[in-house]
Parts: sequence; structure tokens; C-alpha cells
Amino acid sequence: MAVADGSYARHRRGYYLYLVPGVIGFVLVVLIPQIANFVLSFTAWKGIGTPRWIGIQNYQKLFVDDQFWGSMIHTLLFIISMTIIPVIIGVVLASLLFDYVRDQFGERVSNLFRAGFYLPQILPVTTAGVLWGWILSPVGVGNIMLKAIGLGGLAQNWIGDATYALPAVSLMIVWIQVGYCLVVFMAGLSRIDPALYEAAELDGAGWWQRLVSITVPMLAPEIFVVVLTTLIAALKLFAPVFVLTAAGPDNATMVPSYLTYYHFFTTQRVGYGAAIAVVQTILTITLAVIFIRFQARQQATE
Repeated sequence: MAVADGSYARHRRGYYLYLVPGVIGFVLVVLIPQIANFVLSFTAWKGIGTPRWIGIQNYQKLFVDDQFWGSMIHTLLFIISMTIIPVIIGVVLASLLFDYVRDQFGERVSNLFRAGFYLPQILPVTTAGVLWGWILSPVGVGNIMLKAIGLGGLAQNWIGDATYALPAVSLMIVWIQVGYCLVVFMAGLSRIDPALYEAAELDGAGWWQRLVSITVPMLAPEIFVVVLTTLIAALKLFAPVFVLTAAGPDNATMVPSYLTYYHFFTTQRVGYGAAIAVVQTILTITLAVIFIRFQARQQATE
């Protein structure tokens, strides 16, 4: 037994070697830049020369900066379009494809729809931004279609008007995110015993009742993972805003990540931009820890 235990311990130590490349990558790409950014957040620096230590002045300015708080409010709104709406649509679509379309039209048709919904996820964000910029421009396809069906009065400059820019970007984000949610939820549905649906159907339960009573509770682990990952993505949202509106017009779509970029490369207030990034990182980690602990507690009580 002692020999076996010793052999197992040696093999286990050998497995740690496979972690070395990942640890090195984490230290070089994540940890060291984060530490450097944290130190810079206490300085005044234009990106060249020697940073000047100013203590917590950047944070003092940050917490009374209306532009920063406006960007945080926009982030909360983007959480709706990046997390809440795609999760709801994804659950409904996954249930329809798995519980209805597959049974009525076959596996190939169901897979075709799944691939179609997932396509926006594999498109480069720049391509998606150009596409949606073309659709939402004043002379774009969106307004042309509205005029074609007699609703020309609803045509707007969707991404050039501060009133409509945020909903327009949100629409693009929902379009991108639904496919991710759908694929994860369909993978989760494949592990659910079909006998549960058959029994519910024999008891007279309709599609909606099966969705609420079986699909949603059984998909709880997948829903948690999707909510956590999309929430983190929403908190650090940058590319869709950068490509489609550049945080405009009049800061109507400004988010913390873009505000950090703006101060780094436009105002050259690198220390102030670093302070925004630090606050954003702390918020993201805090929410992630809360979600993970909540999930662990839920699993412990089941």
C-alpha cells in the first residue's frame, strides 16, 4: 500500500508540470499587467516620461465624475441586452428546437437552426459592426424596410441620435449573444432524461408547462454558467461600442472600458484611465465571487 501511495504521489507531482505553461502565461499576460495598472492608478502620467505619484487623487476625481457614473449606468443597461434578454430567448429557443422542432422535423433541421443562430458568435466583431452600421444608418436597410411597409414615420438615425443609440447597440448585442446561450442550453437539454418530457406530455402538460416545470429547473447549472460569463462580458464590454458608435453620440453609449481607452489614448491621462480599470476589475471579480458562492450554496442545499 505504501509503495502504491508513493507511486501515486510521484505521478501527481508530475501532473503539476502541465500547469507550468498556463501559470507562466497568467503571470506574464494577466498578473503583472494588473499590478502595473494598479500602481499607475496612483500616478499622473501622460504615457511618456516618469509617472508622478499623486496618491488617491485619481480615485477622488473618479467618484465625482459624471461621465464615469454615466458609463456605469450604461453598463447596467447593457447587462439587460447581454445577459437577461439572451438567456430568456436562448432558453425558449433551445426548448423549441429540442422539444418540438427536432421531434416534428428531425435532427438535421434542428441542427441547421442551431448553427444559424450561432453564426453571429463566430463573426468578427468588426464585421458585425459594419453590418449593423449599414442596417441602422439613416439610409440603411432598417429604414428602407420601415418605409416599404408603410412605417416610414418610424425611420430614425438609429446610431446617430443619442436617444436611440443605446437601444441600437443593445439590439446588435442581443443578436450576437443569443447563439451562445442557445448552444449551451441545447447541450444541457441533451442530458435530461426524455422520459420526463414523455411523462409530462402523457399527463397533459403543454409545451409551456414542460418548459417551466422541467426545462428551466433542469437547466439551472447551464443557466448559471451563461449568466456568469455574459455578466462578466457585459462589465468589460468594449468592441461592439467601439466599432458601432465609438461611445457616441454625446457619450450616449459610453462604457467604462471605452472610457479607460479614451483616457489612455486621447486625453493621455493614463493614471486616471488606470483607476477606472481598477474599479472595473474589482467590480467584476466581486460579482463573480458572489455568483460562484451563491451557486455553491444552492448546490449544497439540494
